[in-house]
Amino acid sequence: MAIVKDNILLQLVRGSIGRQVTIYERNGQIIMAKKRRPSNKKPTQKQLEARHKMRVAADVARDMMNDPAIKAYYASLAGPGQNAYNMAVKDAYRSPEVQNIRLENTDVIVTARDEFRVAAVTVQVADAEGVVKEKGAAVLGRNGVDWYYNAAALPAGGKVIVVAADLPGRQTIRELLIS
Repeated sequence: MAIVKDNILLQLVRGSIGRQVTIYERNGQIIMAKKRRPSNKKPTQKQLEARHKMRVAADVARDMMNDPAIKAYYASLAGPGQNAYNMAVKDAYRSPEVQNIRLENTDVIVTARDEFRVAAVTVQVADAEGVVKEKGAAVLGRNGVDWYYNAAALPAGGKVIVVAADLPGRQTIRELLIS
């Protein structure tokens, strides 16, 4: 790969020259590189899974770009050489992370993070038999990371089920046993 500087001949040339060289522009720089060829190797299972995950993320991002508010949000986060679609794909590729669930009396405090934004956190309280006794949306705290839910009661032997969702709709589910 070579970066072309002050060459009048290549200022307006883009594309491939034969099957040897490709010329393209990236972040305002003209780059000349060996033309890539398709691989003859069979992809591994991990590669196939990553390709499928990327295809799904790209489909979700394409649908999200129809909403002007979401498109503007992602455009505001884009850096040099990036656009709103790139940011939406990046967000759709990864699920939010539930880092911690704490119980204080009847309050459930959930620490949830995402590279962009956690859109919603839902809390379910189930008894020892697994029957859901109550369910509701948690409220985002002032620090922007902790979500608060006030349960009516936390039955001994039961569990708290937390579902964190991001803007593209990817969800992470985590459970905590109540002792």
